[in-house]
Amino acid sequence: MTDTLTIRVSSGSGTGRTPLAAFDAALAAAGVSDFNLVRLSSIVPPGAAVQEVERHDQLRGAHGDVLFCVYAQAHASLPGHEAWAGIAWSRHEDGSGAGLFVEHEGPSNEQVSADLTHSLQDLSATRGNRYHPEGRRITGITCVTMPVCAVVVATYRHVGWQELQHG
Repeated sequence: MTDTLTIRVSSGSGTGRTPLAAFDAALAAAGVSDFNLVRLSSIVPPGAAVQEVERHDQLRGAHGDVLFCVYAQAHASLPGHEAWAGIAWSRHEDGSGAGLFVEHEGPSNEQVSADLTHSLQDLSATRGNRYHPEGRRITGITCVTMPVCAVVVATYRHVGWQELQHG
């Protein structure tokens, strides 16, 4: 018997002397900085629970574990420019828990919000309009002097290297 999959959605933003350092700071703010990220496409398995969490309630694992996730990341390096990232999700009307994630990045909250809405609508239309919006998480940051990054991450599962080698 397997436990129910809980997909945890968190967000963070950060600043660094390089865009990569800003990305790392944003991952730390989202609670996932010490994982190796494996980016998934945007399907929510049947029976999964999707839960918005803060960084301290994100998945925990060993340093360097592999983290299966969906994420959006946005960067800005010019003073006054903004970086916005968001994830939205919908669920199938049959109550199975099956669903879809969409992720977008952009220079404004308005653009990311509109892109999330349009993508969910189009993905649902492709599947017979049987998916309905359930939630979204958007975060943003404005560049002052150093590069910035905004991240939203939906974490599925983490796996240690020993398990990957033998499993």
